[in-house]
Amino acid sequence: MSRRVSLPAADDLFRPTSPDPTPAGATSAAQTSRDGTVGPEAEETPPAGRPQSAERGRPSGRVRHDEKMTVYVTADELLDLEHARLTLRRHGLAVDRGRLVREAVAIALADIDSRGEDSLIVQRLQQP
Repeated sequence: MSRRVSLPAADDLFRPTSPDPTPAGATSAAQTSRDGTVGPEAEETPPAGRPQSAERGRPSGRVRHDEKMTVYVTADELLDLEHARLTLRRHGLAVDRGRLVREAVAIALADIDSRGEDSLIVQRLQQP
């Protein structure tokens, strides 16, 4: 009998967690082919570059992320983040710190897009 532990394959670890909302073969205006051409509804899509506020307002959630960003926080800020995570868990929302931060960033960016200089984050960053 082998003492080697059987681990799941990478396909099992990185499988989609929600069903695909578009039927097989259907493409949306945002989907592009490998050569960069866009489907027939290309006139409705924004130009390449900065995404529209509606697209940016939605955080990525539980998907595999290819990009990484390191953020340094104080011990108090980390405790506050953990406290917020545990408070959410008490309300039935089990989220990790990364998802909590992505949600907060999405909210801040949407606030900047909708309110501009009157947004809460702009006001807080302007304080000495």
